[in-house]
Amino acid sequence: MSAMRILHLGKYYAPERGGIERYTEALAEACVRSGDAVAALVHQRPGRWRGTVEHLGGVEVRRAGCLAAPLYTPLSPTFPLALGGALDAFQPDILHLHFPNPSCFAALASPAARHRPWIVHWHADVPPDGPDWRLRAAYRLYRPFEQAVLRRAGAIVATSTAYLDASVALRPWRAKVEVIPLGIGPAALDAAATDAAPRWPPGTGLRLLAVGRLSHYKGFGVLLQALAQLPHARLLLVGSGECEAALHAQAAELGLGHRVEFAGSLDDGALHAAYAAADAFVLPSLDRSEAFGMVLLEAMRAGLPIVASRIPGSGVGEVVADGGSGLLAPPGDAAALASRIGELDDPQLRAGLGQVGFARWQANYTLERSAAAFRTLYQRVLASDTTA
Repeated sequence: MSAMRILHLGKYYAPERGGIERYTEALAEACVRSGDAVAALVHQRPGRWRGTVEHLGGVEVRRAGCLAAPLYTPLSPTFPLALGGALDAFQPDILHLHFPNPSCFAALASPAARHRPWIVHWHADVPPDGPDWRLRAAYRLYRPFEQAVLRRAGAIVATSTAYLDASVALRPWRAKVEVIPLGIGPAALDAAATDAAPRWPPGTGLRLLAVGRLSHYKGFGVLLQALAQLPHARLLLVGSGECEAALHAQAAELGLGHRVEFAGSLDDGALHAAYAAADAFVLPSLDRSEAFGMVLLEAMRAGLPIVASRIPGSGVGEVVADGGSGLLAPPGDAAALASRIGELDDPQLRAGLGQVGFARWQANYTLERSAAAFRTLYQRVLASDTTA
């Protein structure tokens, strides 16, 4: 397979730690190891107005200035100029657009971008019927541009069949959608960092681990309600976000202060150590905003049994095989979640689910497998491109 020049357009990049950002970094570096030249055009953190260019893991990372990020959307008036500069300097063969991201609409107005083939990586829908009226109103303006990008794309990638089947936005373009699951590589433990691993609250019960942004859709409030029904279980909650203060208050109100540890954000070494020390992993997300769940792959790689939400139209139920690599519960149902977690008091069940999960990760969700599928897709789109 011949080498290519690939330009990613995304929201953020390392050291930002969201699932999309971590996967983009891993995929880019995997392609570099395969001989490709890779660059990424993303945003600075909100409030940093000056653009930068740096090299991380062999990837040229260009960050456009970002004024703010209302509704999780970076506002960057200079992104179109940065795109022009990246196209001129890097001369990519193909563009890899990560959605949702309004900044990617700059490619529609760029002759240099339209002269090259695109693939659209569909990480998640913008829900047109979500609870936030501001998001519903913004989507009315966003949708025509979204559909124009999908029309122009040489290929579209969904992360799971379940998410594709439920996506109204992708429905007109299903003929050019390919499903490529996300993937992660083997854990690269930094032995020096494992000493900094957070501690579970004291006790002898199950050590539960949950990891993610402390946002409403992650369902951590439901997890705290479930924990109140499991008197011997202990929870390590890793992450930060806008719901952090409310979750602290809820834990105190439920009398869980001695059984919940809020660890905040962790570096990779400490996070790997937390996975290694846990008895089980819990993902209690509430809706399709949890499109796939990269943290599920991290738990499977660590050999942990999983309890997760059975979310209609999400990839979570594809990643976690109910009764195989984990246990599923209805989203938002604290009693059902507590019941499923309680089943893991059986050490033989925990061991069996963890072994199946590890094997499932190795068979279906490795970075090597995912990156190879993308490189094959890049080559196919390049071979069939008629934009030049």
